[in-house]
Amino acid sequence: MRHRKDHRRLGRKREHRRALLRNLVTALFQYERIETTVAKAKEARRLAERLITFGKRGDLAARRHVASYLMKPEIVAKLFATIAPWYTERNGGYTRIIRIGHRLGDAGEIAYLELIKSVEQKEEERQARIAAAEAKALAQSGEKAEKKKKAEAAAAEAEEAEDKPKRGAKKERIGTGAGGAKQKRTGPRKVGGG
Repeated sequence: MRHRKDHRRLGRKREHRRALLRNLVTALFQYERIETTVAKAKEARRLAERLITFGKRGDLAARRHVASYLMKPEIVAKLFATIAPWYTERNGGYTRIIRIGHRLGDAGEIAYLELIKSVEQKEEERQARIAAAEAKALAQSGEKAEKKKKAEAAAAEAEEAEDKPKRGAKKERIGTGAGGAKQKRTGPRKVGGG
């Protein structure tokens, strides 16, 4: 029998387990998809769905409750402004766990924990990704063309500089002694007046 066994301990003390789950839920709301073990995903899912329900309520007490649990204030704002409105027509089942295999090191079962999105939201994200990729490619090709033009301009300036004789260039003089013969310096130079 499993009387009073309502959660997984995850091999941690109470404080460590609470901190771990707070971090997982905060990351889930921030990135909308995280990779973790199946046991951690199942525990984080319980808490995430409760917080989304608070987000759907939207009153001040709900906002304070969520803010006391999540780690970052900007994620609290995202939950109430962006994530909770996705699920106004839905009663529960806001997340899904997708098992992806076993970890190489210890063969722990790994899964994605992600927020469920509608078909329209997925299509909008896909269009945004495509537009961002096209803009990046365009910017990179523009940078390459710009660098090529700068290199050509610098080469042309160098050729012009070689063709023109330098005016006003001073000749270096070496100190001469009596009779105009060049003298070789030996010993240290004197610096300053003296």
